[in-house]
Amino acid sequence: MTRKEVGGLHLNVEASGDGPALLLLHGFTGSAATWEPFAAAWAGFRTIAVDLIGHGASDAPADESRYTMARCVADVIALLDTLGAGRAAVLGYSMGGRVALHLALAAPDRISALVLEGASPGIEDAGERRARVASDRALADDIERDGVEAFVDRWQALPLFATQACLPDAVRLGLRTQRLRNSAAGLANSLRGMGAGTTEPLLACLHELAMPVLLVAGEHDAKYRTLALAMRDRMPDARVRIVPDAGHAPHLEQPAAFAPLVKEFLTACLRHSERPAPSLRR
Repeated sequence: MTRKEVGGLHLNVEASGDGPALLLLHGFTGSAATWEPFAAAWAGFRTIAVDLIGHGASDAPADESRYTMARCVADVIALLDTLGAGRAAVLGYSMGGRVALHLALAAPDRISALVLEGASPGIEDAGERRARVASDRALADDIERDGVEAFVDRWQALPLFATQACLPDAVRLGLRTQRLRNSAAGLANSLRGMGAGTTEPLLACLHELAMPVLLVAGEHDAKYRTLALAMRDRMPDARVRIVPDAGHAPHLEQPAAFAPLVKEFLTACLRHSERPAPSLRR
């Protein structure tokens, strides 16, 4: 475990390997541990897995204003600077995918490629955003009142994660154990500051993202399959891959399919970027 100071707080980062940088961003309630099973599969890249603010072993400030998406993005850019990673490919899952989109729009020159798994560009309808803000704030209050264990029980029972009931007992136990390592303040303030309702919707901006993008969704995750297709249609260089027999977390539910999908895409992006520029001589 390595903690780096950025923006007045400490973020935990797990970096390993050599090669082009690959920044790994977990989902809500996750941590850098999400990506540990893929270390061997993604050999050839320098993987940089970070615990986002309020998660894992990173700081969880009491001030909810510290959890805005803009400040989270600034933290990630500062972390890349601290680690000497000039440009990086970015893989973001769920909340981490939303962070990845905001990062790519804020600093496109720093991002060589994007992999977005189970990700959303945000909520377009203003009324839906207000309702989501209210529900997220109510859930945040519940977390602080009832504690992390009660919240994790409630979170894991959501229909979004129904397909994970078929995972091996050891995998489900490991996921639960990792979630329980989070703090109530960190999870609650992440919902208040970085929830889908509080962050700016990005669908109308996606045409600005010129880097290659891979959008991954599970076969049984109808909502995020639809979102992936909608994002693809707004991006200049994007493709969608649907992982069979998976729900919202293909990396967890079908790792043997997910790992090579990511590796092949990033390797192809790297080969393309290394091609010499076409000659202008006639």
